[in-house]
Amino acid sequence: MSSQTVTDAPPEQPRQPEGWATRLRAFGYLPRRAGDLRERLVPGHPEPGSWMWRYLGFSTSAAGRLARATAWGGPLLVALLAGVLRFVNLGSPNAVIFDETYYAKDAWSLLRLGYETDWPEKANEQIIDGVTPLGDTAAYVVHPPAGKWVIALGEWFFGLTPFGWRFMVALLGTLSVLMVCRIGRRLFRSTALGCLAGLLLAVDGLHFVMSRTALLDLVLMFWLLAAFGCLLIDRDAARSRLAAALPTGPDGLLRSDPSVAERLGLGLRPWRLAAGLCLGLACATKWNGLYVLAAFGLMAVLWDAGARRSAGARAPYRTVLRRDALPAFSSLVPVALVTYLASWAGWFATSGGYYRNWHNEAGADSSFSWVPGPLRSLWHYTFEVYDFHVALTSSHPYESNPFSWLVAARPVTYYYVSADPDQPLSPSNPNSPVCGYASGCVREVLALGTPLLWWTACVALAYALWRWLFRRDWRAGAILCAVGAGYLPWLLYQERTIFYFYAVVLTPFLCLAVAFLVGALLGPPGSSERRRVIGIVTVGVLVLLIVWNFIYFYPIYTGEEISREGWRARMWLPTWI
Repeated sequence: MSSQTVTDAPPEQPRQPEGWATRLRAFGYLPRRAGDLRERLVPGHPEPGSWMWRYLGFSTSAAGRLARATAWGGPLLVALLAGVLRFVNLGSPNAVIFDETYYAKDAWSLLRLGYETDWPEKANEQIIDGVTPLGDTAAYVVHPPAGKWVIALGEWFFGLTPFGWRFMVALLGTLSVLMVCRIGRRLFRSTALGCLAGLLLAVDGLHFVMSRTALLDLVLMFWLLAAFGCLLIDRDAARSRLAAALPTGPDGLLRSDPSVAERLGLGLRPWRLAAGLCLGLACATKWNGLYVLAAFGLMAVLWDAGARRSAGARAPYRTVLRRDALPAFSSLVPVALVTYLASWAGWFATSGGYYRNWHNEAGADSSFSWVPGPLRSLWHYTFEVYDFHVALTSSHPYESNPFSWLVAARPVTYYYVSADPDQPLSPSNPNSPVCGYASGCVREVLALGTPLLWWTACVALAYALWRWLFRRDWRAGAILCAVGAGYLPWLLYQERTIFYFYAVVLTPFLCLAVAFLVGALLGPPGSSERRRVIGIVTVGVLVLLIVWNFIYFYPIYTGEEISREGWRARMWLPTWI
């Protein structure tokens, strides 16, 4: 080849640098694909299959009706199972266990006097014996009253008994399983995956124990889950309004329209107001609901931005700031604040509550005298309680670092008694049955999440994070938002005394994450038969192992009498003792 030929060759073009999207393809990133706009705005629920009912001998029309009934029938059956598990022997142990010593008695004081009071030293034993030594001296309490009012409702029905103070918590625990089934169905557009998420929650040990104990954290979890469900319904309703306003092309498909996407008002949004009410009740149960209020508010605004972008908005975030941000704030924050203040109605309506008359005593010379006195007193009380929470650093044998929560490394013992062979298991009652096991006997109530479920949830969260980052799956983002809002703020308080059972607020969303992972294991639509079979077998084995794990630990969730040898066999990690 001559040099002239080489000289005449076109010069080599400089190599263009790869874009970030191209580089991320190695990790599974997929660019957003165009598709049916209606399906992107409001995906429909697939028609439920009726083959099983036809196989059982039902006619085609009857099988179709039964299949459609599973939308509510399936969740109700799962909730019924959860309710049976939670209400059977709810009054056992017949004792005031762990922090029931605070909340059961505070609830009774609220019910009788409108404010919390101090109780005598031996009050727990007297209560179990049927005596109610209620005084009227105001007690210094460090949590708002809404959760205790919920517990008080059960005591109003059934009295100051273990069954009475646990009744409403068990009811909320059961209803939360029903809500997870329905939330999962809406989130995944699958009744099967929704019911699976609810089943997993029904057999989670931590949720189960907390549903049978009169503490505040299960009540907090219920209101946060309810708020999440309300926002999910609001999301679908808002996107349906956008879809209804968009033009339709000759082919019958929706067309994006910037003018509609940027100018359409989404009207009154009652489900977002309901979310504000639920978040207010959460904050009025425990203050860590505030973090979730902020996170859910941001999530709701981002959902609106995504809807307007799908509908054709050229500047979706600017449009949301102009049209949706203020209504979202107004629906959540002021409603939550009013709800929080309303939860103090008993304290406002009486004069005996702690710090109730501070504005007339130590706070009489306050520079904020223009503020109504009771509100100033409540603000002072709030400030004092905040100082208490921040300064709570005293050691406790069952405290745990939040970094260990997701692997359930340090559970909490709520109740524990043991006896040697031929000795009564109840030291305070010599007439109680004696231990018949050669290794001795143990009764324990251990607040421990079903280990295989929680360890699977760690993998599921990693999958959800990948799915959110690289597939931009909003469902994964919603689950991660809820888990992060309930979990990450605790990492800021490394010096504070913190317990694993606070993580019960995460349990519904961990179960949703596992159901999300299960959906991936089953395979996408159009998978080969071999792929489907492998997925179904894998999922079946996983779910059966989780259910077996719950059954295995059931005796130490309910305080049943077992041998000391059997108890030791269930202490899989040394940190569980």
